[in-house]
Amino acid sequence: MFQRPDAIAVLNDKLAKKSLARYFAIMQNQSPAKFLIAKKIPTEFHRNASTRQLWREHAALTEEFNRIQREIDEGRRDFRAMLTSEKSYLDLKIEIANRTLSSCHLCVRKCSVNRLEGKSGYCGCGLEMTVSSIFEHMGEEPELVPSGTVFTLGCTMRCKHCQNWTISQWMEHGQVYDPVDLAREVQRLRLGGCRNVNLVGGEPTPWLPQWLKTFKHAEMSVPVVWNSNSYYNSESAALLAGFADVYLLDFKYGPGRCAKEISDAPNYWETCVYNHLEAKKHGELIIRILVLPNHLECCTKPIVDWIAKNLGAETRVNLMFQYRPGWKSFEVPELSRRLTRDEMHRAIRLAREANLSNLIT
Repeated sequence: MFQRPDAIAVLNDKLAKKSLARYFAIMQNQSPAKFLIAKKIPTEFHRNASTRQLWREHAALTEEFNRIQREIDEGRRDFRAMLTSEKSYLDLKIEIANRTLSSCHLCVRKCSVNRLEGKSGYCGCGLEMTVSSIFEHMGEEPELVPSGTVFTLGCTMRCKHCQNWTISQWMEHGQVYDPVDLAREVQRLRLGGCRNVNLVGGEPTPWLPQWLKTFKHAEMSVPVVWNSNSYYNSESAALLAGFADVYLLDFKYGPGRCAKEISDAPNYWETCVYNHLEAKKHGELIIRILVLPNHLECCTKPIVDWIAKNLGAETRVNLMFQYRPGWKSFEVPELSRRLTRDEMHRAIRLAREANLSNLIT
């Protein structure tokens, strides 16, 4: 299945292995995925407890999860000897996430629609997870390939240059999956040789409750890759802790008006910064920066500078030059063309000047 030489070479890449050590261990069946550990941590929450009480319990169990994971990773606790709990930390996440659907606020927009009644907000997502495609992706970062991707419909942003706009904007009908059937697909991908399961879209955030339920039924250890535009709120970030193994996060825009004007995403910088810090705290991180024409000084430069200062020079960063005009990009004059060679070189210089050392280009 390995059709890219760099997908083999990355297994010996010291910087990739250092920044994604736990991912490599799960991929090679040397450590358990986070969702499996979450199933082992017991809780006695009551379904009639207030949401505030559940969040307090969740905060305490997140600390316990972190401690237990460290013990497992350091060889001080035998994961195989731990019993799966009848009611677990993962179940608590599912209960909290399901409650958000009655007044949906999984992303920054906080539409507050009742998705339990089939209503939908900005993202267009209702109650039943709708999937565009499931396949072994060979075009992702080398350490992820082959990646077991699940493309879900709907998105929390409106990027005018979206390459997957038929998926994000519900131009496809898709196929509805329940958690049990989707868990079977996850395990099929893993058995087929995929290094991970890649939750993508569109955007996975609107389907976070359904994803948590899916992994309730998954028994095989597989790294969970949260492939997101980074535009989710702090509660979703908290639910991802102890679930996502790798955060594959976009860092799309700088702190100016670009996010609002191009992607209808107000407060993107503040949200993105917060979620990258949380990802670094609770998992391992790969950052994607799609370099846009004429947006190097306003976006690329502040992004790489912030990453180096706040996340570290050895953070795994994919500086992407794949931009091409599509969908509504011609509504923004500078987006009607591809990058020039000078812009590509300039982006690499900016990353090097920021001292980023773990680059994919």
